[in-house]
Amino acid sequence: MSTGGDADAIRPGAVPGPRGAELPLPPAAVPGGPHDGDIADGLEEAYWSVYDGAASKATVGQVLARLPRIVRRIGHLAWSADRTATVAVVVLQLASAAMMAFGLMASVAVLRELFAEGPTPERVRAAIPQLLVVVGFLSARALLEAGVAVAQARVTPKIRTALECEFLTLTAHVRLEVVDDADWHDEAYRANDRGLFYARQIVGQVVSLAAALLGLVGTVGVLGVLHPALLPLLLLSVLPVGAAAVRTARARFHSFKRWNTLQRRVRVFSWLLLERDAAAELRSDTAQGALLEEHHRLTTRIAEEDTRLGVSSAGLTLAGRAVGGIGTGITYAALGAMLIAGWLPLAAGAGAVLAIQAAQSTLTRLVDVSHMVYEHAMWVDDLLAFQERCRALQPRRSGLPAPETVKAITLNDVSFTYPGKETPVLNGISMTLHAGQTVAFVGVNGSGKSTCARLLAGLYEPRDGGTVRWDGVDVLDMDAESLQARVGCVLQDPVRFPFSALANLTVSRGTLTEADPQRALDAARASGAEQVIAGLPGRWEALLSKRFRGGQELSAGQWAKVAVARGLYKNAPVLLLDEPTASMDPRAEHAVYEAVLRDNPRPDQITVLISHRLASVVACDRIFVFDAGRITESGTHQELMGLDGEYASMFTLQAAGYRAEAEETA
Repeated sequence: MSTGGDADAIRPGAVPGPRGAELPLPPAAVPGGPHDGDIADGLEEAYWSVYDGAASKATVGQVLARLPRIVRRIGHLAWSADRTATVAVVVLQLASAAMMAFGLMASVAVLRELFAEGPTPERVRAAIPQLLVVVGFLSARALLEAGVAVAQARVTPKIRTALECEFLTLTAHVRLEVVDDADWHDEAYRANDRGLFYARQIVGQVVSLAAALLGLVGTVGVLGVLHPALLPLLLLSVLPVGAAAVRTARARFHSFKRWNTLQRRVRVFSWLLLERDAAAELRSDTAQGALLEEHHRLTTRIAEEDTRLGVSSAGLTLAGRAVGGIGTGITYAALGAMLIAGWLPLAAGAGAVLAIQAAQSTLTRLVDVSHMVYEHAMWVDDLLAFQERCRALQPRRSGLPAPETVKAITLNDVSFTYPGKETPVLNGISMTLHAGQTVAFVGVNGSGKSTCARLLAGLYEPRDGGTVRWDGVDVLDMDAESLQARVGCVLQDPVRFPFSALANLTVSRGTLTEADPQRALDAARASGAEQVIAGLPGRWEALLSKRFRGGQELSAGQWAKVAVARGLYKNAPVLLLDEPTASMDPRAEHAVYEAVLRDNPRPDQITVLISHRLASVVACDRIFVFDAGRITESGTHQELMGLDGEYASMFTLQAAGYRAEAEETA
């Protein structure tokens, strides 16, 4: 009979379960997503939506207080991009506003001619010159607005180009450890997706804002000239319309944020149904019906939500117009009383009606554009702040150039911690590598192998302690990019550049259009990529991407060979191979190691190999065993096997697996 202690015993051959609380049976049915309440509640706010709906939360005072600073910032960008076009936009916009005011005054003059003594044929003929003046002002305004559009068309693309080029230049050169920071990564994509997008639009929006503001000022000026008592009437008529416009603008921005969030959940299912990587398993599981059913349920609810938002927006607009209509009615009643009392001549009264109507329309436009500029400026500020941050994260561009050749690289007590992490991934690493050597880094995942290799390559810097020296010179005293140019890196997941086969090699030396033919052929032969390229239509000129007409698609193993060829083509004094053959078949892997590590040894090159397949490191001159950020063993294969330590244990375990497979197939 078993005792209580035996109940926790594990049967031989059984898989041990997790320790802790016992997992209960799952429910027989679960919802595919939120069924009650807001569909958007189940989603985290996306990094690219942090400012969506900001205008719906801001008060009128906040919007008005921020607009001058926004206009100054956009003006500075425009001035830097094209001073002549910027001056033209400002001058022409001011002139256009003046033409609007003069046109309104001229219209009043026409009405005065018509109604001063009754609209007789003689008075109509007498009003023709004034009417021609109105036409002239309107024509001049149209020409000026066309000039504004032309000047804006000159300056806007230049701002967009300058911002985009600066953004990409800065982000492409920030230090690698910064890119590994998830927060920075989110900020980069947010600045690219939203900041650059709205930066292209905001110049035109600021111009529209200025036009609406100047138009409103001009209308107020006209009313003041007609009769000072008309100004309070303007407020009585315009303020209700403005309040309705504010409410409508906020509702629209809130609706956009809500709609945007709702759509994200639907896109999850759309992506799964369309994604190539999910296609095979989707069909194998016959899961299409389940995903389509959930997609339909969500889209139906979103359609209902869209209808509700549309009806609500229509009701809000109607209420705003009703309140505005009451205010306008009161205004016109007061205007009629002024006419009856003789405070205002009939012609001036007709002009006041035109001015008040123009003011209402202009104010609605002003409110709408103000909210739009307020929200979009947040994205532009975000972009500019991100660029400023990136300027402080650039690699060193001063110091000594890295040497063309290196005899020894020494790491002395190097530690390294990733940004945002507390535990160092490397802790007190010391080693010396000599030219002509092939060394290997081995160890379990997360032991620090790749991080150490990237420190050797100058991609990371020993900022947490210790030194890395090339022939006695501290790498922190060298130009960072010149150091990186001296290292050829071949990584486990290489970039699949959508370029020609030849450009996929030459890009390692910073060019897509120029090549050393013999070096390219030698690299392709040594890596095994020769047969891959020879079998492509167009060979060296074949485009390696299905995104292009006639483009070719390579397998993971073929891409690995191209990546090794790219690293060899660089012809650098340090060659770093980080699991380069993980996706190759055994024969191809053997051929690459024979060619790279044994058949073509270079006395002036340090070769560093990182591999989990220990059979590939047996012939290396020196092997370093990593564990939890430290080097626990080092030596040749024979020396490490003699230690009977971690390396010997890993090697014996892998060898036993191969022997077992061989015995099973025998």
